[in-house]
Amino acid sequence: MGGFNTIAWLPLCAGATGVGLVFSFLLLRRRGVVAAMRMVAWSLLPMAAYLTGALASLWTIGTTAVTFVTSLVFNPFTWAGVALAGLSVVLFMVSGVLRTRKLSAADGKAGNGKAAEAKASPAAGPAGKPALAEPKPRTNDDDFSDIEDILKKRGIS
Repeated sequence: MGGFNTIAWLPLCAGATGVGLVFSFLLLRRRGVVAAMRMVAWSLLPMAAYLTGALASLWTIGTTAVTFVTSLVFNPFTWAGVALAGLSVVLFMVSGVLRTRKLSAADGKAGNGKAAEAKASPAAGPAGKPALAEPKPRTNDDDFSDIEDILKKRGIS
């Protein structure tokens, strides 16, 4: 199998750029200037990559990614590792659910006495929750009364 240097990159990149420019002209006639400008921008990238030397880096990145994926797909040890990671995730999730159930059951047993006291108290609302205080009606006469109350609570007069 050949490497990067066995491919004639200049004619390939120049051809891709030329074909893209022809399509840009066709887009100009069909869809307008904006679509054509975008196609020209895409068309110039292969030649720019060749001239700047970025093509070799892109080749290296591509071959490395393909090698990684093929070794991931075709390696039984890798699949064993994926299976173990999946099992680990499932065990974490199941243990979390069981722990939550255990804690809620323990809280339910300890909280029964407190719930009975809360239901018996007159300040408690539905389901043993404390009743909310009624808000004070607002008057337009004293707009700063709320601010004054807050300042008094904080010890600022």
